[in-house]
Amino acid sequence: MSCFIKKIFDGVIDEEVHRQFIRFSRGSFAGRAALSLVKKDKIKLGGSFEFANDFVSFAAENADAKFSGIILSKEQLEFPGKPKSRIYKYDVSEVNSEKVRDVRNKAYSMLLDAESEGISLKMKKKLPKPGKSSDLKIDDKFCILECDLKYWEKLRDWFMLPECSKAKISHIYVIEDVIVDRDEKDFVKMRENAKKKGKIIRKMQIDKSEIREEKDFEA
Repeated sequence: MSCFIKKIFDGVIDEEVHRQFIRFSRGSFAGRAALSLVKKDKIKLGGSFEFANDFVSFAAENADAKFSGIILSKEQLEFPGKPKSRIYKYDVSEVNSEKVRDVRNKAYSMLLDAESEGISLKMKKKLPKPGKSSDLKIDDKFCILECDLKYWEKLRDWFMLPECSKAKISHIYVIEDVIVDRDEKDFVKMRENAKKKGKIIRKMQIDKSEIREEKDFEA
């Protein structure tokens, strides 16, 4: 498995990738999907809210952890909770890794903390409100994952991280076209199913070097 950004660069477009772009229209959106890495005697990886599900999935796949926090879903899950504006909000505690793996594909957002031997995950519990890209303050500490060095190879591959001791990474979404199903009469479904076509610009500050990469996509 891997994070949604790596899937885009690998040409693997799935429902998880598609969900990341539902809220976007045509335009250029800077400061998205930010990561900050410090690797010394331990690894500390910070991420913006876009990576919440990816951080939780990494912990659930690689550790026998206990998760607590909030799960948002458009589907009813096997937790106590009530719908709010078409979204179910569940306050959960002591949920194990297996259960998280079972529900993650149905979850809109998993805002969960986790603790296990060698891995610690802390996360904010409120998603930022949508706003203009120029008004967006990059918060690459929305999620904080700390783990032992033995997880480095898996973490590097999962989040497409460079081999370094420090890095700052962010992305610009350039949406050039919106592809909609004109036969769909339900406006909500039309919006949610519309595909976005454009490119991702990846900007990396690695130790003292700067690198820029681009990838065309349709999701």
